[in-house]
Amino acid sequence: MFDAIARLFGQSGPDTDTIDTKLAVAALLVHLAHVDGIIKPEERETIAHVLEDHFDLTPHAVEKLMQEATRHDADAVDFYKFTAALAKLDEDDRIGIIRLMWQVVYADHENHELEDNMVWRVAELIGVSARKRTILRNQMKTIANPGR
Repeated sequence: MFDAIARLFGQSGPDTDTIDTKLAVAALLVHLAHVDGIIKPEERETIAHVLEDHFDLTPHAVEKLMQEATRHDADAVDFYKFTAALAKLDEDDRIGIIRLMWQVVYADHENHELEDNMVWRVAELIGVSARKRTILRNQMKTIANPGR
């Protein structure tokens, strides 16, 4: 309860410290894959692939990161701990994170409304405009569903 009150008033508490960018991104991607209640193998594979490519990690490092991200996501009550770390990045990096999120959304060639809502909320929290978020969504949709 203290943590929630401290966050409300902008004070530091035991859980309000920001976390590493890689872990923040991984935790958001893991949460995104779970948000519709079903994590499909292609979503998990996409998360591993985008983390490996984006952060230039080995498959072993990605697996460890995803395990840690899953633990952090399970303990989180909101996205603040993750988005606070990402909001400080430059615009291109923040846009890149939203692009990664759309890749995970469209890994199964579908955009569930809960996934869409989560990307919208994260984009708002890290300062990516609605216009850029929508452009990225359309790009990733086209890539995932060519000819549709």
